[in-house]
Amino acid sequence: MAGRDCGSCSLCCILPDIAEFDKPANQPCRHCLPGGGCDAYQARPATCRDFYCLWRTDATLGDEWEPGVSRMMMYAQGPQLTVLVEPEAGTIWREAPYRGWLEARAQVLKPMGGYVVVCAGEEVSVVKG
Repeated sequence: MAGRDCGSCSLCCILPDIAEFDKPANQPCRHCLPGGGCDAYQARPATCRDFYCLWRTDATLGDEWEPGVSRMMMYAQGPQLTVLVEPEAGTIWREAPYRGWLEARAQVLKPMGGYVVVCAGEEVSVVKG
């Protein structure tokens, strides 16, 4: 989406596990540079090259969802919405305005067999819609 770029955010290099790099969740990728960026950018695998967090692609998400503000990164896989939360941010996803939006999204996804799953550190929760 025009006007939305990663800037100094690198949550997609920290929060998810990345099999190609044998990288566990909630650990920086060995190629992640302080302040954002990747030292393997030109040779990065398709998993990284093809990834865009939901905030970068969904115009309906407000500025409060920018990963540096929300401390969350979201992505969709079919009818599933996955929300990865910085472990230090704990339960921020349960606060307004995030909780209400996640519950509404879960309601939209449910008829399609979808759901919203939130991973915050070691805690995994399914948001009821």
